[in-house]
Amino acid sequence: MAIFKAKEASEEPAVLLNNMRVYGTCVLTCMAVVVFVGVKYVNKFALVFLGCVILSILAIYAGVIKTAFDPPDFPVCILGNRTLSQKGFDICAKFIDNGNETVTTKLWALFCSSPFLNATCDTYFAQNNVTEIQGIPGAASGLIKDNLWSNYMRTGVIVEKIGLASVSNSETVSLNQPYVFSDMTTYFTLLVGIYFPSVTGIMAGSNRSGDLRDAQRSIPIGTIMAIATTSFVYITSVVLFGACIEGIVLRDKFGEAVNGNLVVGTLAWPSPWVIVIGSLFSTCGAGLQSLTGAPRLLQAISRDGIVPFLRVFGHGKANGEPTWALLLTACICEIGILIASLDEVAPILSMFFLMCYLFVNLACAVQTLLRTPNWRPRFKYYHWTLSFLGMSLCLSLMFICSWYYALVAMLVAGLIYKYIEYRGAEKEWGDGIRGLSLSAARYALLRLEEGPPHTKNWRPQLLVLARVDQEQNVVHPQLLSLTSQLKAGKGLTIVGSVLEGTYLENHPQSQRAEESLRRIMETEKVKGFCQVVISSNIRDGISHLIQSSGLGGLQHNTVLVGWPRNWRQKEDHQTWRNFIELVRETTAAHLALIVAKNAALFPGNQERFSEGNIDVWWVVHDGGMLMLLPFLLRHHKVWKRCTMRIFTVAQMDDNSIQMKKDLTTFLYHLRITAEVEVVEMHDSDISAYTYEKTLVMEQRSQILKQMHLTKNEREREIQSITDESRGSIRRKNPTNSRLHLSVPEEQVGDCEEKPEEEVQLIHDKNATGFSVTETLVDSPPEPEPEGSQEKVHLTWTKEKFTADKNKSKSPSTPEGIRDFFNMKPEWENLNQSNVRRMHTAVKLNEVIVKKSQDAKLVLLNMPGPPRNRKGDENYMEFLEVLTEHLDRVMLVRGGGREVITIYS
Repeated sequence: MAIFKAKEASEEPAVLLNNMRVYGTCVLTCMAVVVFVGVKYVNKFALVFLGCVILSILAIYAGVIKTAFDPPDFPVCILGNRTLSQKGFDICAKFIDNGNETVTTKLWALFCSSPFLNATCDTYFAQNNVTEIQGIPGAASGLIKDNLWSNYMRTGVIVEKIGLASVSNSETVSLNQPYVFSDMTTYFTLLVGIYFPSVTGIMAGSNRSGDLRDAQRSIPIGTIMAIATTSFVYITSVVLFGACIEGIVLRDKFGEAVNGNLVVGTLAWPSPWVIVIGSLFSTCGAGLQSLTGAPRLLQAISRDGIVPFLRVFGHGKANGEPTWALLLTACICEIGILIASLDEVAPILSMFFLMCYLFVNLACAVQTLLRTPNWRPRFKYYHWTLSFLGMSLCLSLMFICSWYYALVAMLVAGLIYKYIEYRGAEKEWGDGIRGLSLSAARYALLRLEEGPPHTKNWRPQLLVLARVDQEQNVVHPQLLSLTSQLKAGKGLTIVGSVLEGTYLENHPQSQRAEESLRRIMETEKVKGFCQVVISSNIRDGISHLIQSSGLGGLQHNTVLVGWPRNWRQKEDHQTWRNFIELVRETTAAHLALIVAKNAALFPGNQERFSEGNIDVWWVVHDGGMLMLLPFLLRHHKVWKRCTMRIFTVAQMDDNSIQMKKDLTTFLYHLRITAEVEVVEMHDSDISAYTYEKTLVMEQRSQILKQMHLTKNEREREIQSITDESRGSIRRKNPTNSRLHLSVPEEQVGDCEEKPEEEVQLIHDKNATGFSVTETLVDSPPEPEPEGSQEKVHLTWTKEKFTADKNKSKSPSTPEGIRDFFNMKPEWENLNQSNVRRMHTAVKLNEVIVKKSQDAKLVLLNMPGPPRNRKGDENYMEFLEVLTEHLDRVMLVRGGGREVITIYS
């Protein structure tokens, strides 16, 4: 019998839940059909539902007043202080005395082994009396004093009446005993989450704003009145229930102690059916309002394209009724019905309602604080502190109700926001986040103006000079790939291009060029900005980009440009002249410069090097750019598996072992992993190949010079060159001759008068160390004296310059040089400064090719251009010789400051 009763007790809640699922589904279907037929029918039903709800509320207040002098008969049976469930008995007593005999009741059978008085009974049942109290003693009973304080319970605890005496024992209570048990653990935050959905109708007016005649007037008045009315009803109902109804009855969730009767229905006057009908109509009315407002809101979101995958729900009937949105809303409601537990559904609903209210308050507060011109609230009592307070309360309630549900809701909201941001909304309604971003950006830019960044915060902020063709397509997209690999999405990147012409005529081409740049930036995943400048000539446009790109402290510190291919074949020769002027301007602006040679061979972002080397030829100290760039590249997946190697050049009088040791220690302190190798370069005679290369270079310079002369000047120049050549061939005594230079006499005179302090080095003024490429440096070509040293030194330092100058006073010419000149008379006209530079470039190129021919990338110092612009074409030739036979080369020129440090 006990087993059967336990099984029956466990099956009853399941049957009750199934009944709720069936009835709920039927009611939901009926309401969905009503809404589908048309919203006008909902509005007609709304008045009927509202009338029933008002009558129910008035009936409750009338019943409370009646209990003050005539409380209803509403008995509750208690054993000791434990509340008994009346499902298994009808008389609240252990036994009945009929006069002749004592008869046990059904309650006795529930606690004892037999219906006889000598039966073995439950200890608590035997030690305590059974009493019957009124569940609704009335408003005049003073019950509110007992119900004023909290009494939270855990799952499976018996509902007990506080203040009633009883004899307790330590026996374990079985759930099969006829007590009223708590079905869930209760606490304040949980009850707030359950209660909150009852006050979530404040947005009903906003959701149906399209159906209102004057939404600006109706929504504030209607919302405030609704909040005030419902708040008054809820608060007074709670207080009056606590004053009239016993606490054990209020905590009896399923009404087991009162045999399933409606407590509020019993309290109401004149009949419980008023509450039954009112509750039914109130529930149906709220459901109809939700089924009317929610689909319209969903349809509006779908039509605006805010959430792309919801577009299908934007369709509806011809009259605009949201058919598909209504279907989705009904399906979501059905899920809640199938759960069949308001205690489980309510916290979930509370989270999303609170999220909605939180963002509404946040939007209002942000718009006010940012003083957005188009934010003009009509409600005159509004202040941003109210919105901020509401936002704070919503956020607090989310975590008070359920912290894990709050985290899940915030995660879902974040995912939806990122999805919208990623896919992009078809319509832009504006948001407070953009205004907030502008304010934050302004604040950050002003902070950046306070001073230059520290060395440990330095990173290349790139200005990429991209060239576009006639169709405004990027010529070398690999430059953008290299930019992505260098930046990895960090720092500033500006991709600039220059169009030749006037702005009024070429504005459409400028827009197409910007679109092309944006597309290639998106393809190569370069996060930054693009800027197209229209100028009367390319040279000025590049200068404008270098000077004006960026804003405030957010400016570029490095310029990335491609090497001018086929610069020898250009008829106007303006490309390489623009390039050299670019080098000069970056030096003057103290900007670092990166020149990518053979840009078409650089890898794209989809390529991977499984092995290989990144070789750095560290000839002079440039502030650390040569070491920083490969370190940044190796953070990208393209270069991740490549090994970094650093080569430095030593001369005969250098200690190669000590140099390698010092450089290894330096790299260790920089926390850069790289292989170090010291390359020794010995002095050697100038080869015939070097002279031939120099001769071709200077002959080309003469041709370029003649292209810019008038006809008479050209004839005089040709005659001068012819006379010089004839004099060189007929010369009998080479010791009395003077080497003729390919520069005008006045330039030679100027060069001779320049002091040795004006020999400009490739690196900045604070750079230390030796330089192999100082023979390729910025100083103007020096005239070679009559007597030249027998062997040309590899490095052109200041001391050797002084020594050579002193030796030049000797009246005799070394035999080695004289023999060369006797072999080919035209060689003696060569500028020996150019010969030395070409010799250094050839020798250094031979060493680089020997060591790094198979390297995936070669980085080396970039010599600066000469101060005298008449030697620009020679400078290009030197760089071309220096980087011959190498696939991928990055020429790097520092900006005059340290960019790498040993400090973290």
